[in-house]
Amino acid sequence: MRAGADRANLILAAQTGEPAAISRLLTVCQADARRYARRHCQASDVDDAVQESLLTVSRKVAGLKAAAAFSSWLFIVIKRECQRLERMMFRHEPLDEDLAEQQLACRSDMALRVDLANALESLPAHYLEVVLLRDFEELTIAEIAGRLGENASAIKSRLHRARELVREYLLSPESPKPTT
Repeated sequence: MRAGADRANLILAAQTGEPAAISRLLTVCQADARRYARRHCQASDVDDAVQESLLTVSRKVAGLKAAAAFSSWLFIVIKRECQRLERMMFRHEPLDEDLAEQQLACRSDMALRVDLANALESLPAHYLEVVLLRDFEELTIAEIAGRLGENASAIKSRLHRARELVREYLLSPESPKPTT
């Protein structure tokens, strides 16, 4: 329990912009970053992904809303960097992640909440069900598969497709937005 409290205090100190705290935070999370990058990057890209991700963390940690979200956020930053490096390798860009991030960042929190609620409401029931079980009830893929009587691969596929549909809805310029 104490290690978690120490890490949370370190994250809070880093959010204030204290250089020593940022440096210590990057040192503490480097092993986790490397381990995660090994799973998501080509072997030749691991070092680059970790370096770029930690640089991003050092620049943007002050904007993190909750210290408890740090690990999840770190993994998202690394995964995006791995995807960016992979796109560069294969020279295709299915979606410009920076443009998508900017598009979502321009919306107020309330507008984003409303858009997310509308995106979820637009999902077919079988997609909505897995999103709610995974992201709101925080069940594992195996638990969802057991509850729904399906295999884990089908659940993973359905969850991925559901999240893609939500993403498309949120990023679509012609998606119906409420005018309140």
